Amino acid sequence: MNLPNHFELLATDGAARTGRLTTPHGLVRTPAFMPVGTAGAMKGMHWREVRDAGADIVLGNTYHLMLRPGAERIARLGGLQRFTGWGGPMLTDSGGFQVMSLSELRKVTEKAVTFRSHIDGAKVELSPERSIEVQRLLGSDIAMQMDECVRLPAERADIERAMQLSLRWAERSKRAFESASDGYMLFGIVQGGDIPDLRHASARSLTDIGFHGYAIGGLAVGEPQAVMLSMIEETAPALPVDRPRYLMGVGTPEDILEAVARGVDMFDCVMPTRNGRHGMAFTRFGQINLRNARHIDDPRPLDEESLWPAARDYSRAYLHHLVRAGETLGAMLLSEINVAYYQELMQGIRAAVASGTFEDFRTKTRAGWARGDIAPM
Repeated sequence: MNLPNHFELLATDGAARTGRLTTPHGLVRTPAFMPVGTAGAMKGMHWREVRDAGADIVLGNTYHLMLRPGAERIARLGGLQRFTGWGGPMLTDSGGFQVMSLSELRKVTEKAVTFRSHIDGAKVELSPERSIEVQRLLGSDIAMQMDECVRLPAERADIERAMQLSLRWAERSKRAFESASDGYMLFGIVQGGDIPDLRHASARSLTDIGFHGYAIGGLAVGEPQAVMLSMIEETAPALPVDRPRYLMGVGTPEDILEAVARGVDMFDCVMPTRNGRHGMAFTRFGQINLRNARHIDDPRPLDEESLWPAARDYSRAYLHHLVRAGETLGAMLLSEINVAYYQELMQGIRAAVASGTFEDFRTKTRAGWARGDIAPM
């Protein structure tokens, strides 16, 4: 069964694509990077900075929000966009990955996953139906089906069992979503680990079920980058051309650039803010570790050509001082610099695809990262 399509493909350049996705809370330009506001907040950043940096859409986490402050409470307070003050498009994950990664005491059955809350130890049951209910209460523009993600490497039998369970949960997720208001979307999630024929089978079955968009899940969970890219090459061509493709939990700027080259439209990762809190800056010169002593007397900004003021206005020496002194301002500045760099990268990708120069952009961007930025003598 097919669903209304809210995605418009505007241009392609090889396998790379650019388009726009219409949501109840605004337009999303693709390829898009979604900063992660796990518990309804962007760590170290105000929402206005996230928007000013160029983000069209952000991600919220079903697992954390259902445990605290609670989906029903957020619904009574007007939904996640009003509750947080973000106001723009939001995608929520299903909560399944966090159950698997954060809850040591859990039990997976056909019906649901039961686990102990990492907050207070309370027993919680999360089924596909409850996951969709929570996401609808939150009011996210894009909800994700519930799935089971297996960390790699893993045995084929374990990967196939989880993939088949995820397909059955996909059908239940879709049925639970059927009464959602027009314009809201549900994405299916391709599983299959690092086994091509399982990826193909998952993609075919999800396409037959029919979703507004399709995610590639179960990657960036321990496998080498080459394996991840190989699985994208196997999976993306098996998905409908006219629907958005979302690579979950990825990743570094290089991962994103290479995934776009293989046909991916949407990304999310905690890396910009997490690395910022640990003194790392993402720039067109690659990653710069501001904890390193070589920055102690360096008067240069991180990037004098950056579109983001904080990357131009503060010296490396000052940022180094903030990081080494453990000042909160250092984490805040580097987080916003990183989110802005990711958005600048996405804008460059979109423009390059639209103008048919993506390969040139890809080559120059990779060369800049490889060259790095040599400190003055």
